[in-house]
Amino acid sequence: MTEYLITFNDEWVPHHTAEEIREKGTAARAVVEEMRAAGVLIFSNGGLDRSTAVCSVEAVDGKPEFTDGPYVETKEHLGGFAAVDVPDDEAARYWAGRLATALDWPQEVHRFRGPGEPARGGAGDK
Repeated sequence: MTEYLITFNDEWVPHHTAEEIREKGTAARAVVEEMRAAGVLIFSNGGLDRSTAVCSVEAVDGKPEFTDGPYVETKEHLGGFAAVDVPDDEAARYWAGRLATALDWPQEVHRFRGPGEPARGGAGDK
């Protein structure tokens, strides 16, 4: 089995009313329950956004320096995720597709490299 991370960025999600968000949450929880029943779910836990940030940390003179902010400046930030352990890319794509359909917003699939495993020639490789 191979581990994958299925994610979405908060900026990919259009504005929704509170009721629409509750409906999306119900739909997403149903897919997560399907993942759990299929034995592929490693972990998933609700949405993330700017309000859930706890702190920022960076190395300063070789030591961690924690602050309440400012947080890392970035256009996009993680909105939610599910980690799954499935046989192959096709299975990871299936579950990402289920979430994309349930939520009606884009998902992105990342394959975790195993310990000591080199990059596979994807984006960011030199």
